[in-house]
Amino acid sequence: MLELHDAPLAPLTTFRLGGPATRLVTATTDAEVIAAVRAADADGAPLLVIGGGSNLVIGDKGFDGTALRIATRGVELTGTRLELAAGEVWTDAVARTVEAGLAGVECLAGIPGSAGATPIQNVGAYGQEVSSTITEVIAYDRRAGETVTLSNAECAFSYRHSRFKGDPERYVVLRVRFELEDAGGLSAPLKYAETARALGVEAGDRVPLAAARETVLKLRAGKGMVLDAEDHDTWSAGSFFTNPILTDADFAAFHARVRERLGEGVEPPSYPAGDGHTKTSAAWLIDKAGFTKGYGSGPARISTKHTLALTNRGEATTEDLLALAREVVAGVRDAFGITLVNEPVMVGAGL
Repeated sequence: MLELHDAPLAPLTTFRLGGPATRLVTATTDAEVIAAVRAADADGAPLLVIGGGSNLVIGDKGFDGTALRIATRGVELTGTRLELAAGEVWTDAVARTVEAGLAGVECLAGIPGSAGATPIQNVGAYGQEVSSTITEVIAYDRRAGETVTLSNAECAFSYRHSRFKGDPERYVVLRVRFELEDAGGLSAPLKYAETARALGVEAGDRVPLAAARETVLKLRAGKGMVLDAEDHDTWSAGSFFTNPILTDADFAAFHARVRERLGEGVEPPSYPAGDGHTKTSAAWLIDKAGFTKGYGSGPARISTKHTLALTNRGEATTEDLLALAREVVAGVRDAFGITLVNEPVMVGAGL
């Protein structure tokens, strides 16, 4: 294992923000990951696990403890079964499944980060979520002091949530197993209207896998959601806020606020979200509350391509980013009575 002290963490995040860690360990095998976790736990040291750093906001003071960077590698593809080491680059894994003619994650192309992070957040985009294809997650259980295998049901997946996110101090993901589909080179049925429109087909249709992946990459790039070191719109964590899920009563109250503020003919986005619940769009809320693309005058601003992304324009601090986020949260709450919830994990920081 590589070990550094007073190590910068900002370069390990897509925001490029945050102070140093007291100690940074880079592990390249599952055994090294487990050894590092056990050592930190034995010493009573705080532990921060870092994969691709694409869903992480680290405070300006950094992290007083051990930061563990998971850099494990390993891809096993047998028939329609895929197993990925936690440190595998997710975008590369998606490309590999498409090349193999397997459907199930092709619309998750371009999402930055590591494979091990996908079950934690139940990563999803363009009508797909990893919970639909994950069969098992192999993790180190810090409480039990052993490696465990959790079934899909045991992962307790929900919208941008899982057992791992709900109990972040307990599990360290080591490997993720998926069951994909051989549909003769075609994608899974398209669920997202924007993707279907871009491909000139109807929702529910299948298209060639490569076409689905390429279309999603183009859509994401147009919103600044594909990493590009030269484009500050991609110096972000992607979507900074989750889409609110409201009870029927709360949605009715929200609908009334929309009519009052924007006029009788305005209908907010609404999507079924289970019995008695409706999901609406965080991006729509932010825009209609007056925070349009490019909003801000400081070093942290809303992306010029997508209102849901908060960005570092190159010289920002984490506190600059948080100040902008707090302004957006307060503005949306005042306008529509809805409190937005951050999607990235906060370390030494908070709204």
